[in-house]
Amino acid sequence: MKSNKQHPIKSLFEPKSFAIIGASHDSKKIGYAVVRNLLAGGYKGKIYPVSPKGGEISGIKVYPSIMDIKDEIDVASITIPAHLCVAAVKECAAKGVKNVQIITSGFSEIGNHADEDEITRIANTTGMRVLGPNIFGMYSARVSMNSTFSASTIVPGNVAIITQSGALGIAMIGKTAVENMGMSAIISTGNKCDISEIELLEYLIDQEETHVILMYIEGVKNGDRLIPLMQKVGKIKPIVVIKSGRSKRGAMAAASHTGSLAGSDTIFDAIMRQCGVLRAESLDEAFNWCKFLAASPKPKGKHVVIVTNGGGIGVMATDACEKYGVDLYDNQGILHDTFGPATPSFGSTKNPVDITGAAMANDYNLALSAPATSKNLDATIALYCESAIFDSDNLAPMIRDTYEKHVKQEKPITYAIVGGESVEKTLVTLRRENIPVYSDVYPAVSCLGAAYKYYNYQELPIDPPDFATIDEQAINNLIDTVQKDGRNFLLAHEAQEVMRVAGINMPKSKVARNLTEAITAANDMGFPIVMKVVSRDIIHKSDAGGIALGLDNVDEVIDAYEAIMKNCKAYNPNAMITGVELAEMVTPGLELVVGAIRDGSFGPIVMCGLGGVYVEVMKDVSFRSYPLNHKEVHTMLQEIRSFPLLMGVRGEKKKYIEGVIDTIIKVGTILHYCPQITDIEINPLRVYEQQKGIKALDVRILLRKSGGK
Repeated sequence: MKSNKQHPIKSLFEPKSFAIIGASHDSKKIGYAVVRNLLAGGYKGKIYPVSPKGGEISGIKVYPSIMDIKDEIDVASITIPAHLCVAAVKECAAKGVKNVQIITSGFSEIGNHADEDEITRIANTTGMRVLGPNIFGMYSARVSMNSTFSASTIVPGNVAIITQSGALGIAMIGKTAVENMGMSAIISTGNKCDISEIELLEYLIDQEETHVILMYIEGVKNGDRLIPLMQKVGKIKPIVVIKSGRSKRGAMAAASHTGSLAGSDTIFDAIMRQCGVLRAESLDEAFNWCKFLAASPKPKGKHVVIVTNGGGIGVMATDACEKYGVDLYDNQGILHDTFGPATPSFGSTKNPVDITGAAMANDYNLALSAPATSKNLDATIALYCESAIFDSDNLAPMIRDTYEKHVKQEKPITYAIVGGESVEKTLVTLRRENIPVYSDVYPAVSCLGAAYKYYNYQELPIDPPDFATIDEQAINNLIDTVQKDGRNFLLAHEAQEVMRVAGINMPKSKVARNLTEAITAANDMGFPIVMKVVSRDIIHKSDAGGIALGLDNVDEVIDAYEAIMKNCKAYNPNAMITGVELAEMVTPGLELVVGAIRDGSFGPIVMCGLGGVYVEVMKDVSFRSYPLNHKEVHTMLQEIRSFPLLMGVRGEKKKYIEGVIDTIIKVGTILHYCPQITDIEINPLRVYEQQKGIKALDVRILLRKSGGK
């Protein structure tokens, strides 16, 4: 692992000197708690309390001002009221302090943006780094620095926590103590006026003490920078994330299906999978995963066995394996040879291996020692149901012994032990020894599932992103013309031109501005044809009755034209209607939706799923951050429930999946190179058999509003 000696915020994690502005003689004040925790934690650097009252705190001299300190200051923690903080930050900058931790709240989180913006300006102009404001401090095991105001002792170890929530972060510190989960670092980010998750991850990726990173996230800034960094970190050490706000939507009223389906959590979840990040549903799950990943060996293969003394709990574990993506080994011959000596004749060596309710500690020891040494098995799930005949005094020694055997062979093992009071006491004792024992099957399997998700991500090759070759200048010139017309969207024929420039196949079409032109265009094009309204004020044409399909002659063209005009005027009396678009009537096929949006947090995002008029009803879509490569797009397609339709069902031939993948890459490339475009949507993208290709039937392109950034 490479050194992080030159990392820009190394001195934040490894300060040689620490000042506390607002240090207090009152044991109930935060300024006192920070000094107390620095001393109690065994901080190895110099401590400089700062308070106009002077005197001493815990035998340490208190300085009236930070300017009175002769030594250089690596970190200053500010705990004074918000209205005094800007002046204190200016003084720190004048002193040459390298890093400031602003514990004080009362800034942008309550609408006080002016003071926070000023602090950011000072940081940007002086080079001093600022953590916060509105934080609880931080902990760094490397120098035994506990600058939090937590009442709990922090145990050093191999898990780093980055949390945006101060209150939850303090609670997590307490939980780490109860769980005996050793920490390498704990950092509160608060309002992130300067230092964010990005700088913290850049430091932690190379910190040898940190084996696992746990992040609590409420909102993301600079997601386009965070994504490649998470992907990089994930190849070296696992990231576990908890994010609040699952139910919040990114846009309450979006102008495209892509935008309306792209709830902020939907995108976040997809991007975390893309980055190999393990997203936990709860604090308990996150802590379980972190403890397991930090202490257990990484799996070397996918052959997993369940060993149980009860059939019911074995079935539950099998269900859990399917839920969490754990592969069970099925070679019956090898399983019989491996577990036969430990399994009675009325038991079963099939997976789950059932050594029956008559099993004693010695039977378990024999059965659980076998997979540890077997060259054919890579991980074990051990299940125990309390029974009257089991020698319960030997339960803990048996688990310790078999756990050590697995660790020695560098194989992961998890235990689910279910029973009464004595079993629960054993559970508590072993968990405090960091042995992965649980009172239920699902958390036991969930931990192994997390390990395999991470294993699978690490096994993926690092392929460069794919960009399509397009004439972005031609597209940007067209966009300039549209914006000069005062529009933030492209009309149908303009959107079609963008598709043609990008090499996306479309039906033949022509825009007619009146009925006469429509009749002429229909005769020139040939029948059957489709007719669609062209209007800057009507986005969803089908909702307005602005589409007519399967027109076979001139009379039907006349009737359809008049019906479309009548329907659209009724739908929106003030709509400005340019005319109608006539297009060749294409043959039926599988209808997908392909889209791309510019997300406020993560930048360019691509989407694909089941399309047509029911796209928002079915919501069978998948998202990814762009840029990405063809392999990732294929994985994205496999996530939608409709993927079997692309593979061919009920005698149908396989569809042109490569064409779909190319279209997604092209749409993402357009968004990447054309900064004024915010939304692109092809719905439907009609997909045929491999040799017949694809056609984009309807395209919608939205632009930034005039003056938008």
